[in-house]
Amino acid sequence: MAMEAPPEEVYLFVAGTRPEAVKLAPVILALQAQGCATRLVATGQHRELFHDALGSFGLGADADLAIMRRGQSPAGAVAAMLPALTQQINRYRPATVIVQGDTASAFAGAQAAVYARCPLVHVEAGLRTGHGEPFPEEMHRRAIAQLADLHFAPTLAAAAALRREGVSRHCIHVTGNTGIDALHLAAAQLAGDAGQQAALRQRFAGIDLRRPLLLATVHRRENHGARLDSVLAALAVLAEDAEIVLPVHPHPAVAGPAKAILGGRAGVHLLPPLGYSAFLWLLQRATLVLTDSGGVQEEAPALGTPVLVLRDVTERCEGIASGNARLIGTDTTAILAAVSDLLGDAGARAQMSEAALPYGAGDAARRIVAVLRARYGRVQAAAE
Repeated sequence: MAMEAPPEEVYLFVAGTRPEAVKLAPVILALQAQGCATRLVATGQHRELFHDALGSFGLGADADLAIMRRGQSPAGAVAAMLPALTQQINRYRPATVIVQGDTASAFAGAQAAVYARCPLVHVEAGLRTGHGEPFPEEMHRRAIAQLADLHFAPTLAAAAALRREGVSRHCIHVTGNTGIDALHLAAAQLAGDAGQQAALRQRFAGIDLRRPLLLATVHRRENHGARLDSVLAALAVLAEDAEIVLPVHPHPAVAGPAKAILGGRAGVHLLPPLGYSAFLWLLQRATLVLTDSGGVQEEAPALGTPVLVLRDVTERCEGIASGNARLIGTDTTAILAAVSDLLGDAGARAQMSEAALPYGAGDAARRIVAVLRARYGRVQAAAE
């Protein structure tokens, strides 16, 4: 999509969820370090969680649409975002619009960029399960791929998926995942802040670190209902021999059952949603992680923590192939068997911890910015 060269080299980011904040922060910081102007439009999809995550990297939003309403459907959210985002893009007239991942915010941002006739860049492009689930995320990322001008794929497998869908190889750049960049940034900051470490030790003093620590996250829409109950039932049993730490997602479909099934149980720690540094502190100390999150499937192996994936399919197939993670589903019996197997086999845990990480070396932001500057920088834009 051609457009007139912008008067200023402005890069406009659209995001709204905590994972987007974490994974876009390294790119924003890398652009700012090169003197580029960045603008971040927050959609309001995750509200406080989003802004807290940004703040942990010293960043803030330039505009907040605050469009989310209680009980709002994905379709309603996108419908509310689209005209507001188009207005923001027309206001800034950026060199490009940058979205990340597969959220409603990313989907709306991609459409708004096209309507505003502005080039679109997709960070973490090409992830696929090959199924209809997760819904609507799988649909979002497939649709964004047909709209984007540049695709930053985290892995070779993601790049291959894009090519199979007809995306030109000239528009695809394999960079690694910016989530690993963010993890390195946050880990270095935490390691150098004795005060923060002391505060976190005090905050989590009630967790008995002499026992195995199982850190769990579960929130995905496809796991609501009976599947979530099955996961929580497994955690209740596992609490007999391990410490269970579960940051509870605020969605009523998650928070209600979690409190009903696990509330008050010995060995179970139901926590409010955590800031990035606090979650990292726990992740560094976990024996195992049980999760249906995409980002945690990348973060935990980067710290050498084995991952059990509470899903039937995952778009992070590389982690399963490399041995960093195991796909176990949500059946209570299957979860108990998988956890028992790993807790009883230190060698198997070590093998998972030492498997080569398929998501890059933490230099994805540098690679992305190099391509962005070459494509949309002032000198290139003036020449075009």
